[in-house]
Amino acid sequence: MFKGSNVALVTPFKNDKLDDDTYIKLIHFHIKNGTNGLVPAGTTGESPTLSHDEHERVIELCVRESNNKIPVFAGTGSNSTEEAISLTTHAEKIGATGALVVTPYYNKPTQEGLYQHYKAINDKCGIPIIIYNIPGRSVIDMSVDTMARLFELKNIIGVKDATGDLDRVNQTLKMMGKDFIQLTGNDDNALEFNKRGGVGAISVTANIVPKLCSEFQKFSVMNDKKSIIESEKLDKILQPIHHSMFVESNPSPVKYAAKLLNLCDDNVRLPLVKVTDPTKEIIKKALQSAKLI
Repeated sequence: MFKGSNVALVTPFKNDKLDDDTYIKLIHFHIKNGTNGLVPAGTTGESPTLSHDEHERVIELCVRESNNKIPVFAGTGSNSTEEAISLTTHAEKIGATGALVVTPYYNKPTQEGLYQHYKAINDKCGIPIIIYNIPGRSVIDMSVDTMARLFELKNIIGVKDATGDLDRVNQTLKMMGKDFIQLTGNDDNALEFNKRGGVGAISVTANIVPKLCSEFQKFSVMNDKKSIIESEKLDKILQPIHHSMFVESNPSPVKYAAKLLNLCDDNVRLPLVKVTDPTKEIIKKALQSAKLI
Protein backbone atom coordinates (compact mmCIF):
# COMPACT_ATOMS: atom_id res chain seq x y z
CA MET A 1 0.00 0.00 0.00
CA PHE A 2 1.10 3.56 -0.73
CA LYS A 3 0.85 5.27 2.66
CA GLY A 4 2.68 7.38 5.23
CA SER A 5 4.84 10.34 4.27
CA ASN A 6 5.32 10.58 0.52
CA VAL A 7 7.27 13.53 -0.81
CA ALA A 8 6.01 15.65 -3.70
CA LEU A 9 9.59 15.98 -4.87
CA VAL A 10 10.98 19.32 -6.06
CA THR A 11 12.90 19.43 -9.33
CA PRO A 12 16.25 21.23 -8.88
CA PHE A 13 17.52 23.44 -11.69
CA LYS A 14 20.95 24.79 -12.51
CA ASN A 15 21.21 27.48 -15.20
CA ASP A 16 17.58 26.65 -15.99
CA LYS A 17 18.50 23.04 -16.78
CA LEU A 18 17.62 19.93 -14.81
CA ASP A 19 20.31 19.44 -12.14
CA ASP A 20 20.69 15.65 -12.22
CA ASP A 21 23.39 15.45 -9.54
CA THR A 22 21.39 17.41 -6.97
CA TYR A 23 18.23 15.51 -7.84
CA ILE A 24 19.96 12.19 -7.21
CA LYS A 25 21.25 13.50 -3.86
CA LEU A 26 17.70 14.51 -2.90
CA ILE A 27 16.38 11.04 -3.70
CA HIS A 28 18.97 9.41 -1.44
CA PHE A 29 18.37 12.04 1.24
CA HIS A 30 14.74 10.93 1.37
CA ILE A 31 15.53 7.23 1.40
CA LYS A 32 17.96 7.79 4.26
CA ASN A 33 15.57 9.97 6.27
CA GLY A 34 12.47 7.81 6.37
CA THR A 35 10.33 9.10 3.50
CA ASN A 36 7.85 6.36 2.62
CA GLY A 37 7.45 7.13 -1.08
CA LEU A 38 8.62 9.41 -3.89
CA VAL A 39 6.34 11.42 -6.16
CA PRO A 40 8.38 12.97 -8.99
CA ALA A 41 7.06 15.33 -11.69
CA GLY A 42 4.04 16.62 -9.81
CA THR A 43 2.98 20.21 -9.21
CA THR A 44 5.77 20.69 -6.66
CA GLY A 45 8.16 19.24 -9.25
CA GLU A 46 7.11 22.03 -11.65
CA SER A 47 5.70 19.58 -14.17
CA PRO A 48 3.91 22.36 -16.14
CA THR A 49 7.28 23.78 -17.21
CA LEU A 50 9.21 20.54 -17.68
CA SER A 51 9.79 19.49 -21.25
CA HIS A 52 8.49 16.06 -22.20
CA ASP A 53 12.05 14.71 -22.09
CA GLU A 54 12.71 16.28 -18.69
CA HIS A 55 9.44 14.90 -17.35
CA GLU A 56 10.44 11.39 -18.35
CA ARG A 57 13.99 11.95 -17.12
CA VAL A 58 13.04 12.86 -13.53
CA ILE A 59 10.83 9.80 -13.30
CA GLU A 60 13.60 7.59 -14.67
CA LEU A 61 16.09 8.97 -12.15
CA CYS A 62 13.66 8.36 -9.28
CA VAL A 63 13.01 4.78 -10.32
CA ARG A 64 16.68 4.03 -10.90
CA GLU A 65 18.03 5.62 -7.75
CA SER A 66 15.31 4.37 -5.41
CA ASN A 67 16.07 0.85 -6.68
CA ASN A 68 12.83 -0.57 -5.21
CA LYS A 69 13.75 0.61 -1.69
CA ILE A 70 10.64 2.81 -1.54
CA PRO A 71 7.73 3.16 -4.00
CA VAL A 72 7.71 5.71 -6.80
CA PHE A 73 4.33 7.09 -7.87
CA ALA A 74 5.14 9.21 -10.89
CA GLY A 75 3.20 12.34 -11.76
CA THR A 76 1.85 11.52 -15.21
CA GLY A 77 -1.28 13.65 -15.49
CA SER A 78 -2.18 16.05 -18.27
CA ASN A 79 -5.22 17.87 -19.57
CA SER A 80 -4.62 15.90 -22.77
CA THR A 81 -5.77 12.32 -22.31
CA GLU A 82 -3.39 11.13 -25.01
CA GLU A 83 -0.41 12.77 -23.30
CA ALA A 84 -1.44 11.36 -19.89
CA ILE A 85 -1.58 7.88 -21.44
CA SER A 86 1.87 8.38 -22.98
CA LEU A 87 3.44 9.53 -19.70
CA THR A 88 1.75 6.77 -17.68
CA THR A 89 2.76 3.97 -20.04
CA HIS A 90 6.33 5.33 -20.03
CA ALA A 91 6.34 5.30 -16.21
CA GLU A 92 5.12 1.71 -16.28
CA LYS A 93 7.76 0.70 -18.85
CA ILE A 94 10.65 2.01 -16.75
CA GLY A 95 9.43 0.38 -13.54
CA ALA A 96 7.50 3.02 -11.57
CA THR A 97 5.35 1.58 -8.79
CA GLY A 98 2.35 3.56 -9.92
CA ALA A 99 1.09 6.87 -11.26
CA LEU A 100 -0.39 10.01 -9.74
CA VAL A 101 -2.81 11.44 -12.32
CA VAL A 102 -4.19 14.93 -11.81
CA THR A 103 -7.69 15.85 -12.90
CA PRO A 104 -7.58 17.56 -16.33
CA TYR A 105 -7.05 21.28 -15.83
CA TYR A 106 -8.39 24.11 -18.02
CA ASN A 107 -10.67 21.90 -20.18
CA LYS A 108 -13.36 21.79 -17.45
CA PRO A 109 -14.72 18.33 -18.26
CA THR A 110 -17.99 17.03 -16.84
CA GLN A 111 -18.01 14.19 -14.32
CA GLU A 112 -18.57 11.82 -17.25
CA GLY A 113 -15.60 13.40 -19.02
CA LEU A 114 -13.47 12.84 -15.93
CA TYR A 115 -14.56 9.22 -15.78
CA GLN A 116 -13.75 8.59 -19.44
CA HIS A 117 -10.36 10.35 -19.11
CA TYR A 118 -9.25 8.07 -16.27
CA LYS A 119 -10.83 5.00 -17.84
CA ALA A 120 -8.84 5.60 -21.02
CA ILE A 121 -5.59 5.78 -19.01
CA ASN A 122 -6.60 2.77 -16.91
CA ASP A 123 -7.33 0.71 -20.01
CA LYS A 124 -3.91 1.42 -21.54
CA CYS A 125 -1.70 0.66 -18.54
CA GLY A 126 -1.07 -2.00 -15.91
CA ILE A 127 0.15 -0.02 -12.89
CA PRO A 128 -1.84 1.41 -9.95
CA ILE A 129 -3.26 4.90 -10.43
CA ILE A 130 -3.97 7.45 -7.72
CA ILE A 131 -6.41 10.22 -8.64
CA TYR A 132 -5.15 13.70 -7.81
CA ASN A 133 -8.16 15.89 -7.03
CA ILE A 134 -7.12 19.53 -6.69
CA PRO A 135 -9.92 21.89 -7.75
CA GLY A 136 -7.92 24.92 -6.61
CA ARG A 137 -5.55 24.39 -9.54
CA SER A 138 -7.62 22.30 -11.94
CA VAL A 139 -10.91 24.23 -11.56
CA ILE A 140 -12.99 21.04 -11.69
CA ASP A 141 -13.75 18.86 -8.67
CA MET A 142 -14.17 15.10 -8.97
CA SER A 143 -17.20 13.91 -7.00
CA VAL A 144 -17.10 10.97 -4.61
CA ASP A 145 -19.62 9.22 -6.87
CA THR A 146 -17.24 9.50 -9.84
CA MET A 147 -14.35 8.18 -7.75
CA ALA A 148 -16.52 5.24 -6.71
CA ARG A 149 -17.15 4.42 -10.39
CA LEU A 150 -13.45 4.63 -11.14
CA PHE A 151 -12.59 2.40 -8.18
CA GLU A 152 -14.38 -0.42 -10.00
CA LEU A 153 -11.67 -0.31 -12.68
CA LYS A 154 -8.61 -2.55 -12.36
CA ASN A 155 -5.92 0.09 -11.72
CA ILE A 156 -7.60 2.92 -9.77
CA ILE A 157 -6.58 2.48 -6.12
CA GLY A 158 -7.02 5.80 -4.32
CA VAL A 159 -6.96 9.58 -4.21
CA LYS A 160 -4.68 12.42 -3.29
CA ASP A 161 -7.28 14.79 -1.89
CA ALA A 162 -6.37 18.46 -2.05
CA THR A 163 -9.90 19.79 -1.72
CA GLY A 164 -9.38 20.79 1.92
CA ASP A 165 -12.84 19.34 2.67
CA LEU A 166 -12.37 16.89 5.52
CA ASP A 167 -15.93 15.62 5.22
CA ARG A 168 -14.84 14.06 1.93
CA VAL A 169 -12.73 11.58 3.88
CA ASN A 170 -15.78 10.29 5.74
CA GLN A 171 -17.92 10.21 2.58
CA THR A 172 -15.25 8.38 0.59
CA LEU A 173 -14.61 5.87 3.38
CA LYS A 174 -18.33 5.16 3.68
CA MET A 175 -18.74 4.62 -0.06
CA MET A 176 -15.52 2.77 -0.96
CA GLY A 177 -14.24 1.33 2.32
CA LYS A 178 -10.71 1.04 3.66
CA ASP A 179 -9.28 -0.54 0.51
CA PHE A 180 -9.53 2.81 -1.31
CA ILE A 181 -6.35 4.67 -0.35
CA GLN A 182 -6.90 8.22 0.89
CA LEU A 183 -3.90 10.54 1.02
CA THR A 184 -4.10 14.22 1.80
CA GLY A 185 -2.50 16.80 -0.44
CA ASN A 186 -2.82 19.43 2.30
CA ASP A 187 -0.04 19.11 4.88
CA ASP A 188 -1.87 21.30 7.37
CA ASN A 189 -4.91 19.01 7.69
CA ALA A 190 -3.02 15.70 7.84
CA LEU A 191 -3.74 15.02 11.51
CA GLU A 192 -7.50 15.28 11.21
CA PHE A 193 -7.44 13.66 7.75
CA ASN A 194 -5.84 10.52 9.17
CA LYS A 195 -8.16 10.50 12.18
CA ARG A 196 -11.07 10.26 9.76
CA GLY A 197 -9.64 7.37 7.76
CA GLY A 198 -6.74 8.69 5.72
CA VAL A 199 -3.50 6.72 5.57
CA GLY A 200 -0.94 9.38 4.73
CA ALA A 201 0.05 12.40 2.69
CA ILE A 202 1.72 13.44 -0.50
CA SER A 203 3.63 16.23 1.13
CA VAL A 204 5.38 19.45 0.18
CA THR A 205 6.85 19.93 3.66
CA ALA A 206 8.49 16.49 3.51
CA ASN A 207 10.97 17.95 1.02
CA ILE A 208 12.72 19.72 3.86
CA VAL A 209 11.81 17.78 7.02
CA PRO A 210 11.40 14.15 5.91
CA LYS A 211 12.13 12.64 9.33
CA LEU A 212 9.60 14.82 11.12
CA CYS A 213 6.94 14.15 8.49
CA SER A 214 7.58 10.42 8.51
CA GLU A 215 7.45 10.23 12.31
CA PHE A 216 4.28 12.32 12.38
CA GLN A 217 2.58 10.05 9.84
CA LYS A 218 3.62 6.94 11.73
CA PHE A 219 2.07 8.11 14.98
CA SER A 220 -1.00 9.75 13.42
CA VAL A 221 -2.46 6.45 12.21
CA MET A 222 -2.08 4.72 15.59
CA ASN A 223 -4.90 4.80 18.13
CA ASP A 224 -3.03 4.31 21.40
CA LYS A 225 -2.78 7.24 23.80
CA LYS A 226 1.00 7.63 23.54
CA SER A 227 0.90 7.78 19.72
CA ILE A 228 -1.93 10.31 19.73
CA ILE A 229 0.02 12.58 22.08
CA GLU A 230 3.16 12.23 19.97
CA SER A 231 1.35 12.96 16.69
CA GLU A 232 -0.23 16.09 18.19
CA LYS A 233 3.15 17.23 19.48
CA LEU A 234 4.77 16.81 16.06
CA ASP A 235 1.82 18.48 14.34
CA LYS A 236 2.37 21.61 16.45
CA ILE A 237 6.01 21.71 15.40
CA LEU A 238 5.12 21.21 11.74
CA GLN A 239 2.20 23.64 11.42
CA PRO A 240 4.30 26.85 11.12
CA ILE A 241 6.40 25.14 8.44
CA HIS A 242 3.29 23.97 6.57
CA HIS A 243 1.93 27.51 6.62
CA SER A 244 5.17 29.06 5.39
CA MET A 245 5.30 26.71 2.39
CA PHE A 246 2.17 28.32 0.90
CA VAL A 247 2.60 32.02 1.62
CA GLU A 248 3.50 32.28 -2.08
CA SER A 249 2.89 29.84 -4.92
CA ASN A 250 4.32 26.36 -4.42
CA PRO A 251 7.14 25.36 -4.92
CA SER A 252 8.92 28.73 -4.59
CA PRO A 253 8.76 28.74 -0.75
CA VAL A 254 9.86 25.11 -0.31
CA LYS A 255 12.76 25.65 -2.69
CA TYR A 256 13.90 28.64 -0.65
CA ALA A 257 13.66 26.54 2.52
CA ALA A 258 15.63 23.79 0.79
CA LYS A 259 18.30 26.35 -0.07
CA LEU A 260 18.54 27.42 3.58
CA LEU A 261 19.06 23.76 4.50
CA ASN A 262 21.68 23.26 1.75
CA LEU A 263 19.55 20.73 -0.10
CA CYS A 264 19.20 22.48 -3.44
CA ASP A 265 19.09 25.93 -5.02
CA ASP A 266 15.91 28.02 -5.03
CA ASN A 267 15.72 28.47 -8.80
CA VAL A 268 12.23 28.10 -10.27
CA ARG A 269 11.01 28.44 -13.83
CA LEU A 270 8.85 31.26 -15.12
CA PRO A 271 6.07 32.12 -14.67
CA LEU A 272 7.07 31.24 -11.09
CA VAL A 273 9.61 33.49 -9.41
CA LYS A 274 11.68 33.31 -6.24
CA VAL A 275 9.97 34.35 -3.01
CA THR A 276 9.96 37.93 -1.79
CA ASP A 277 11.96 39.15 1.20
CA PRO A 278 8.94 39.23 3.58
CA THR A 279 8.19 35.60 2.71
CA LYS A 280 11.81 34.67 3.28
CA GLU A 281 11.51 35.97 6.82
CA ILE A 282 8.36 33.92 7.44
CA ILE A 283 10.12 30.78 6.20
CA LYS A 284 13.21 31.46 8.29
CA LYS A 285 11.12 31.93 11.44
CA ALA A 286 9.22 28.70 10.77
CA LEU A 287 12.46 26.74 10.35
CA GLN A 288 13.91 28.38 13.45
CA SER A 289 10.81 27.45 15.46
CA ALA A 290 11.48 23.81 14.58
CA LYS A 291 15.20 24.27 15.38
CA LEU A 292 16.19 23.43 11.82
CA ILE A 293 18.38 26.52 11.40
